[in-house]
Amino acid sequence: MIYADNAATTKLDTDAFEAMKPFLLGEYGNASGIYSFSRVPKRALKDAREIIAQCIHASPEEIYFTSGGTESDNWAVKIIAGSDEKKRTVITSAIEHHAILNSCRVMEGRGYSVVYMTPDKDGIIASEILKRHITDTVSLVTVMSANNELGTIQPIRELSNLAHEHDAVFHTDAVQAIGHIDINVDEMGIDMLSASAHKFNGPKGVGFLYIRKGTNVSPYLDGGSQESGLRAGTENVPGIVGMAVALKSNIENLKTNRDYVRKLERHLLEKLSDFNVSYVRNGGENTLPGLISLSFDGRDGEAILHRLDLMGISIATGSACNSHSKEISHVLKAINLPESLAKGTVRISLGKNNTEQDVDAIADGLKKILFHNRN
Repeated sequence: MIYADNAATTKLDTDAFEAMKPFLLGEYGNASGIYSFSRVPKRALKDAREIIAQCIHASPEEIYFTSGGTESDNWAVKIIAGSDEKKRTVITSAIEHHAILNSCRVMEGRGYSVVYMTPDKDGIIASEILKRHITDTVSLVTVMSANNELGTIQPIRELSNLAHEHDAVFHTDAVQAIGHIDINVDEMGIDMLSASAHKFNGPKGVGFLYIRKGTNVSPYLDGGSQESGLRAGTENVPGIVGMAVALKSNIENLKTNRDYVRKLERHLLEKLSDFNVSYVRNGGENTLPGLISLSFDGRDGEAILHRLDLMGISIATGSACNSHSKEISHVLKAINLPESLAKGTVRISLGKNNTEQDVDAIADGLKKILFHNRN
């Protein structure tokens, strides 16, 4: 099998798995316990928090463990949006993950106003777009660091500056970006950041929310006093340990991984060009390494996916979270991609575990499918 859907999930790093094993088998104590058996898992949580904070240039006390990106996004939107009765507007983009979009719709149902900014044709939310909408009534601006379908990297520093000029909190869904590009919460002016371990070779079902000191937040889950009283529930110690190890590894090898995956990306596109395969690449010039959105005019993206699957190759037609839907994705609609191109769009997302042979097989597979029945 050739796996080329790393934007959906990634293979667990062996080092992360090995780090998790002791906390699944021997050191299984509840980190909240006050007896000696809890000391090792409690220390593991402390160490993991410090490692993750270092990876994004934050302080350990600004890291809150969650079940993943969806929970972190929900927390950010629903708590911040309703934190100030005088500021009842949220601004986001039309190409956000549904964890953001659906949370915003919940807030609309509670009487809050939500502005959905339309990006340019490459999926970029430029600062000029935010300028047209932001006012002093805005409590939260939330824009993803990089889009999960197009790979487009957003100008976060410029957007956060504008948000702060109007005394609004700036949140970014960095689920797709973290571990793959540089993220410095201080330099980028980020107040809150969502992350999910399985996107950077960690385990599924665990993530974190960065909350800058001084940000006015209230608990999202009520119960015990875990996570400084803001997120109740027994901590997933094995998952958190695995997440920290995986993130540290990806950050330490960021340039090496990025350069390698960029090389694979170029090789794929060159092979398609050599085969005279006609395509449109979406997302502009500044995209995540290895995340490639390709549109084939007049073709059926889902049919391409299934044909490749029969060849043992896994790709996507868009976001994995929308894989059950045959409709054109909200992202492709937002960038006004013509219908004949949108219906023929696939997402190939290469990762550090892919090889040049994988890329050759993907290109060969696409050639066979796209030239089938051609005279």
